Amino acid sequence: MREKIMDGLQRFSKAMFIPVLILPIAGILIAFGNLFTNQRLIETVPFLDNPVTTGFGMILSGSLVAILNNLGVIFCVGLAIGLAKKKKAEAGFTSLLGYLVFVNAMNKFMDLRGLLISADSLQGTGQAVVLGVQILDMGVFLGIILGIVTAIIHNRYCEKELNNAFQIYGGSRFVFIVLIPVVVLLAVLFTYIWPFFQSGINSLGTLINQSGNFGIFLYGMLERLLIPTGLHHLVYTPFLYTSLGGVQEVGGQIYEGARNIYFAEIADSSVSMLSKSVIWDARGISKMFGLIGACLAMYQTAKPENKQKAKAILIPAAVTSFIAGVTEPIEFSFMFIAPILFVVHSILSGLSMVVLNILNVRAIGPNGFIDFLLYNIPLGQAKTNWIMYIVVGLMFFAIYYVVFRFLISKLNLKTIGREDEGQETKLYSKKDYKDSKNGQTAPQTESAGEYSLAGIIVDALGGSSNIESVTNCYTRLRLTLNQPDKVNENILKNETGASGIIIKDHNVQVVYGLQVNGIRKSVDEYLGISEEE
Repeated sequence: MREKIMDGLQRFSKAMFIPVLILPIAGILIAFGNLFTNQRLIETVPFLDNPVTTGFGMILSGSLVAILNNLGVIFCVGLAIGLAKKKKAEAGFTSLLGYLVFVNAMNKFMDLRGLLISADSLQGTGQAVVLGVQILDMGVFLGIILGIVTAIIHNRYCEKELNNAFQIYGGSRFVFIVLIPVVVLLAVLFTYIWPFFQSGINSLGTLINQSGNFGIFLYGMLERLLIPTGLHHLVYTPFLYTSLGGVQEVGGQIYEGARNIYFAEIADSSVSMLSKSVIWDARGISKMFGLIGACLAMYQTAKPENKQKAKAILIPAAVTSFIAGVTEPIEFSFMFIAPILFVVHSILSGLSMVVLNILNVRAIGPNGFIDFLLYNIPLGQAKTNWIMYIVVGLMFFAIYYVVFRFLISKLNLKTIGREDEGQETKLYSKKDYKDSKNGQTAPQTESAGEYSLAGIIVDALGGSSNIESVTNCYTRLRLTLNQPDKVNENILKNETGASGIIIKDHNVQVVYGLQVNGIRKSVDEYLGISEEE
């Protein structure tokens, strides 16, 4: 049972990337559009004071805010595609149909029962208008629930074939036939039970908000600590896109979730100061500053004869973390070989968010310096207090450096460049750590010089027959293997450039960084997996 639960959470976490990773693009473009309507910038650059540029900015920001108002359907389609094992496009299309059926079924049932509220504003009533239809306000949870339900039915019946005259109703059409009564029944059930769920969610949100800085610290620490499991996305996603991260009225529209509120507020020029809820998205201090200090500490504590090799490994990892917010290459350099450093890193990450909250800083840099520039600078110092964000970042750079250097030297930790004689200077994985404890060496496989990179990866994963499914997130190749003990981590790390490997039951994650999307495509082609599958 535990293995099934973990497998389900892993699959859900992977599927969440489809809707989640597209939303920052909307946010960046909203911020870009806001440049052309920023009054301070217009006064500084008179060329922008014309109806063409200001109109363009208003259209760009205003049109993309519509995405935030329809997150339910976006998550529904995205999750259905991500969780579908085959015929992903058909699963996404079917989920959209199911979503339309649900909202209209709930509306009609509520109307029949006299439950619809007639009011000029539905704020605070527990009801909302979704795709032009008034129903209970389930927010993004509606999309998540329907996406999961559609995927379950799709995976079970997408290849169901009927006989004789009914053949035309097989496959994805049969999935929709089965989905209709299920969705209608859910619409009726949730009409009665959702108010209780909503009450519980609101109570949890109130508890978190009342816990103040302790809640922020716990959130920031757990978001880092769960990285080895790959489930850290399940910590921050509810805060970014649901009422747990706050509820705010912006321009007469109600928004839920830290990132949704942030995007709405940067698009509204009348907002003078960003709301406190944005702190749930302020996870960039450790990425842009803290881990850079950790890299400097590891370099300076490396043995003299290993410093050049350490520099060659740490500098690219540090640049990637600072520019793009990809932290795994650095974190995997000490996560398993010196776990105390990873615990300290998680604690400092949580503390950095607390400091930002105490100093009333509303700037964010969730994906590194590029995001920091695009999101915050156009808004001005008054809205975001971004200068203090940099000050706090420099402070944590120093803290990370001092703490890491002290612990590495005091405890003689075998970080990069401090390996024992005969050991290779490299990034470490979990299996390297276990093998070193047991005095074992990972088995070698036949040389794969004639294979492509994808061929080497597949061979190191135990061969194509061992691979059940292949997906990827922002930085990791995520696989389900029949026999995970066949994984050869040495080959993955030394011959394919992987910076870390995580094995949890049948779920295997191989960290490649930003190039993972291209690697995933190469592996798919090598295995003969079509995009439709």
